[in-house]
Amino acid sequence: MDEYVTRRSKLAAQMRNGSIAILSGAAIKIRNHDADHPFRQDSNFYYLTGFSEPNAMFALSKDSKGNILYVLFNQASDPNAEVWTGKRVGQDDACKIYKADESYNIENVDKLMPDLFSGKQTIYYPLGADEALDIKVLDWLKKSRNKTSSFVPDTITDILPFIHELRLFKSDQELDCMRKAAVISAHAHLDLMQTCKPGMQEYQLEAIFNAKCLDAGCRALAYNSIVASGNNACTLHYTANDQTLMAGDLVLVDAGGEYNNYASDITRTFPVNGKFTDPQRLIYELVLEAQLAGIAEVKPGNTWDRVQIVILEILVKGLVKLGILIGDYKQLIKDGEYKKFYMHSSGHWLGLDVHDAGKYKINGQWRKFEPGMVLTVEPGIYISNNITGIDSKWLGIGVRIEDDVLVTKKGHEVLSSAAPKTIEEIERAAV
Repeated sequence: MDEYVTRRSKLAAQMRNGSIAILSGAAIKIRNHDADHPFRQDSNFYYLTGFSEPNAMFALSKDSKGNILYVLFNQASDPNAEVWTGKRVGQDDACKIYKADESYNIENVDKLMPDLFSGKQTIYYPLGADEALDIKVLDWLKKSRNKTSSFVPDTITDILPFIHELRLFKSDQELDCMRKAAVISAHAHLDLMQTCKPGMQEYQLEAIFNAKCLDAGCRALAYNSIVASGNNACTLHYTANDQTLMAGDLVLVDAGGEYNNYASDITRTFPVNGKFTDPQRLIYELVLEAQLAGIAEVKPGNTWDRVQIVILEILVKGLVKLGILIGDYKQLIKDGEYKKFYMHSSGHWLGLDVHDAGKYKINGQWRKFEPGMVLTVEPGIYISNNITGIDSKWLGIGVRIEDDVLVTKKGHEVLSSAAPKTIEEIERAAV
């Protein structure tokens, strides 16, 4: 829990004296009728508290002298309810285990929160992100100052930019979780290469991947797995996963486990029957060349856009060489002609969320990489069956290769390197 104390201290250091920060935890969501979706805590709330029960609220108060008070509102112990849903942390353990200075029953939040607001000139909360919370905050403010409904607080500030900047830089404990998630997921990708056979269903590969992750300690998947064979791989967020795997096709698997709420995000593309055809090999080698070059650009001082610039130049030059694009590569890039084959960016931040918190630009300028940042590098080429004007041998080929990359003091570390990605490694795994 010391990790969460440190995070709250860093947030408090950015708060003004005479202020309070408020965050709501996630609520249970109904799947259908009386069945719930598996509960997963809000990432910002979890980042500051480590608390994984639903129906909770966080308050971090800073008085006029700079003294900090952490209050957790959470569900009270209830033996009758716990028969059905399991033991609750309650108020005593919220203080003993989760290091809250004070803890109160969430049912009393409307009664007690105005007292916490009293004397506070600045309110930090996710401004505009939750309409219900917007209403509650204004109500608490009015009650705390006994004002009319037209009351306007001195300062209301969005708390999320402060939290997101903290989340962008991973601690050693966070990186331990992310390495674990990446290694587990990488081994699951290897298992798919070893077990994939023509005639299987896409969802069977999904089932194998999910089982391997769960068995190794990932209690959830970081996102809905993409298992896209043949032309399905040209749909970027394909998740139907209901088609038969055919000999001669590639299958693109974009899937990652989540360990202690930290995500991995890995994509591998491999032949259903274990052997690349010549056209598949040429496209795959081009994407791999671009990905390796993009990863090489991940180092302190380089700007975020540099990865995409390098990837684009390699991919477009390669597509021209293969006769898939025609013209000068610089002009093709300028005109965006490549977008029919490569329509997304080079990657994204990674952490508690798959597309994690953190700005990509500062004051309109691309951000420089710094140690502790984690991102994905994921170029691809997608040649859909409905594209006209190119040799038919290329049609239906979709390739993406994605790894999780940590910026280190001297360069980078590929967290997901245990997943094979050279043609030789992939074909050898299928034997």
